[in-house]
Amino acid sequence: MLLTLSPKTLSSSSFFTVHKSQNPKCKSPDSCRFKSLKCSFDRILVKSEVQIERNLEFETGETFFRHESARGRDLGVLSATLYKRSNGSLRVLDAMCGCGIRSLRYLVEAEADFVMANDANDDNRRVITDNLSKVERGTGDERRWVVTHMLANKAMIERYMVADFFDMIDIDSFGSDSSFLRDAFNALRLGGLLYLTSTDGYSSGGHRPYNSLAAYGAFIRPMPFGNEIGLRMLIGGAVREAALLGYHVTPLFSYYSYHGPVFRVMLRVHRGKLHEDRNYGFVTHCNLCGHSHTLRFDELGLMGCPCSDTKASSSLVVSGPMWLGPLHDASYVTEMLELAKEWGWVSEGTGMDLDKLLSIMIEESDPRLPPGYTKMDEMASRAKMNSPPLKKMMSALVKEGYAASRSHIIPNALKTDCPMSHFVRIAKENLHS
Repeated sequence: MLLTLSPKTLSSSSFFTVHKSQNPKCKSPDSCRFKSLKCSFDRILVKSEVQIERNLEFETGETFFRHESARGRDLGVLSATLYKRSNGSLRVLDAMCGCGIRSLRYLVEAEADFVMANDANDDNRRVITDNLSKVERGTGDERRWVVTHMLANKAMIERYMVADFFDMIDIDSFGSDSSFLRDAFNALRLGGLLYLTSTDGYSSGGHRPYNSLAAYGAFIRPMPFGNEIGLRMLIGGAVREAALLGYHVTPLFSYYSYHGPVFRVMLRVHRGKLHEDRNYGFVTHCNLCGHSHTLRFDELGLMGCPCSDTKASSSLVVSGPMWLGPLHDASYVTEMLELAKEWGWVSEGTGMDLDKLLSIMIEESDPRLPPGYTKMDEMASRAKMNSPPLKKMMSALVKEGYAASRSHIIPNALKTDCPMSHFVRIAKENLHS
């Protein structure tokens, strides 16, 4: 049976209850999971003390918290704000809210009308409530926020069952858990935003191909641009699940951060399946010459590499299916950049500045650019030469008619549609010019 969304939205105060555990020894399935993993995360769990992020004070308690994830939270707030300005209202589900800092920022910075802060571990209730209490809770139809303690899937199913939909759902999950995708699509308003996460660097790196196959429907092999593959794998899994429900998704931006690692993608959900599959397929990479290529399903029997006389080259690695299209929407990211400038969130001198990150994302949005990137030192090693400066190489590629951009994933790398053999030739010519 096909599940569809209706435009009806009930009052934010309707049907919300705080679910208490019936088993005092195990307060929820996720609570037990958190406790069983606590030893593994002791190095990351932050001692409860006052933290500050974007001038907002909050406590972390015993929750899983990383300062390094602030950039991903910045991007989420910018997107949420653009939605609110465009649509006039904003209801957010923070499905795995931790200490509640994301929920607090959606309330204060994005001016969300309502936020449901859900965390399966009800031991975190005090710290979440204390953090959100900086915003007046409100009552009845004016209620601004609520704290619940359920599995993320259950939280979304309950809202869907009473036709209480959200404009944005933020799922900051661990590993490669994709079991919540269908429930998220059902609980989301059409045209809404879905902010997904993966922290499974082993799968994106091709070291757990059967795990990536189970989670995202993609058999991933080791490739030199595995971190970008991780983003495409995550988007591809959402594309597949959305199609089953009669929807299609558009990536608004995709963000990789080395800590974790963390892969985050912001998707907009639309009704109706895509009429073409050119953005969903396979990526090949030749370990012999370094050339990469994309394939559709009907081209699988034709795969090969120009450097090999035989089509069945043992040096050719194939991964997929996954998302092959642009990782970002250029016009949307441009709006995010303008908003960041409006708020003074630029040139802050902390790591890669937000304005630089968004500017590189705009470059990466060129639809001519295929999946993957070329590391300059890897190219130099392959060609047995020194590497020319990145900017000089970009200019030379553009001069020869190729698309080229920097990569937000790795500093000394280029994205281009130039074949590797031509790339090496151009690099050699410009090294001595």
